[in-house]
Amino acid sequence: MRDAIDPLLVDPQMSVVDVGGGTGGHAVRLAGLGHRVVVVDPSPDALASLHRRAVEAGVGDRIEGVQGDLGDLGDVVPAGSVDLLLCHGVLEIVADAREALGALAGVLRPGGHLSLVVAQRYAAVLARAMAGQFVAARELLDDTTVAPSGRTGRRFARAELEELLGAAGLRTVSVHGVRVFADLVPGALLDAEPGSSQALVELERAAAQRPELQPLASQLHVVAQR
Repeated sequence: MRDAIDPLLVDPQMSVVDVGGGTGGHAVRLAGLGHRVVVVDPSPDALASLHRRAVEAGVGDRIEGVQGDLGDLGDVVPAGSVDLLLCHGVLEIVADAREALGALAGVLRPGGHLSLVVAQRYAAVLARAMAGQFVAARELLDDTTVAPSGRTGRRFARAELEELLGAAGLRTVSVHGVRVFADLVPGALLDAEPGSSQALVELERAAAQRPELQPLASQLHVVAQR
């Protein structure tokens, strides 16, 4: 994901917000590069860990943790104020994806970027079919609804996601597949030959931007601009 995010860091002190940023996996690194980061997360334990991690990294003065979720975003972040907005693994669990993307777009400044990571539907269809769950695979194939109880969350196809982004006033800049092959490869194969893990990493990087392979990806990483 860094390959897609780092080219967006065009100014030395950008305003960054990470929705659902948890313990600061991205926030601490970005603060270390000089940017000001607000992490909005519903978990007080995660925010406490974020604070400790930021202090240990020497960037405590550039990171602020705010308890809340995507629905609170407009109350804790001024409209049109954010240069870079991260929203990774959150859109799947909101009640209304269209409304959520509108809220994300609202806090971006004109020209600002959204880094969005979502679960990708067709990889889940393939996984269910390979496990012999053919009825579940068929149900998921065309499912664009919020996931009902007992499911892990809504999943998105690329075309659907781009339509939702466009409706929110956001232009899709790039789409990368995340874990195109990694979830399909048995772990035993990675242990069989020295260097296999690094070779898989290099294969993933090469495949990430191939549109024809993205339906295999477990996740999609989309960069969009207001």
